[in-house]
Amino acid sequence: MFGPQGGEMSRSKVKNNVLPGFTPALGYTVFYLSLIVLIPLSSLFFKSATLSWNDFLVAVSAPRVLASYRVTFGASLAAAVVNAFFGVLVAWVLVRYRFPGRKLVDALVDLPFALPTAVAGITLASIYSYNGWLGRYLEPRGIKIAFTPLGIVIAMIFIGLPFVVRTVQPVLEELDQEIEEVASCLGASRWQTFRRVLLPTMLPAILTGFALSFARAVGEYGSIIFIAGNMPMVSEITPLLIITKLEQYDYTGATAIATVMLVVSFLMLLCINLLQKWSRRFAE
Repeated sequence: MFGPQGGEMSRSKVKNNVLPGFTPALGYTVFYLSLIVLIPLSSLFFKSATLSWNDFLVAVSAPRVLASYRVTFGASLAAAVVNAFFGVLVAWVLVRYRFPGRKLVDALVDLPFALPTAVAGITLASIYSYNGWLGRYLEPRGIKIAFTPLGIVIAMIFIGLPFVVRTVQPVLEELDQEIEEVASCLGASRWQTFRRVLLPTMLPAILTGFALSFARAVGEYGSIIFIAGNMPMVSEITPLLIITKLEQYDYTGATAIATVMLVVSFLMLLCINLLQKWSRRFAE
């Protein structure tokens, strides 16, 4: 009595299941992640483990290394904050307004994704150098961008802006404008409508875009070395210092610094994810 029904139910489950099954799918997933992510990262830790604890501390706390940390993480944080603000502004304009050339502007947002980072670095350096299009007007007024830490921030802003725009834009498209009209009818000002109605909904997306922009900036190399000046203790980023140590055949020192970068980046992303989780509960 129950046999045919059970057979039909099992056959219907098999028909509705697109993947070959939980066990093979999980096995392929673990294998792929191990091959692409876990094995390379674990080799980094194993190579660093060849150093004693004192040697590891000396390698990762040298004055030149600490200066590169400050430049890399400080510039990445500044660029991510700028992108979080202007990325929301750009996404708002693209979603809420219709104007000539809107599709062109929308396409230009993705330009840093397609443009080779070396080309971006050379372009920014030529624009902001002393005889560049903008540098010739800025440097006589005391604003020097090329070959300074400020140039690093500019390059990080360039490569990180699309992450915020593309993360916030779908959320804005799903927001019903009638909610804003209701808030306005109830006497809310524009600032109150944005702060109490729109921002709680947008906040998880903004934090996600901020995290992606920050993570992208921390690991950026190609677009920065051409505009940074690469002066030790002043404008040298940590990825460049790692490359320098590899060129000097100091593999253990390079892996030790890379391990610190990996751990700090992971902790920051973990904190941001926890903040996103809190913001979602706050929005609910």
